[in-house]
Amino acid sequence: MAVKIRLTRMGKHKRPFYRIVVADSRMPRDGRFIEILGTYDPLANPAAVNVKTEKTVDWLKKGAQMTDTIRMIFKRSGVIQQFKGVQGK
Repeated sequence: MAVKIRLTRMGKHKRPFYRIVVADSRMPRDGRFIEILGTYDPLANPAAVNVKTEKTVDWLKKGAQMTDTIRMIFKRSGVIQQFKGVQGK
């Protein structure tokens, strides 16, 4: 089972809000997921990101792949640096 960390769209028309989730890569974008890791609001100024860092690092250790958008969000929020710090120990 290929597991990805990706966004699922929530909110209403022209007012998107996203959940950061762990899901099987074969499931549809807004389909079933395994776990919610946080939220992302692109319309806030600056964009609001809330991430459960410990759970995210655990999933990355287990081999979960990130989408390009999630990789960019995690770089800005510092999750990638924490993951690399944990890997180096």
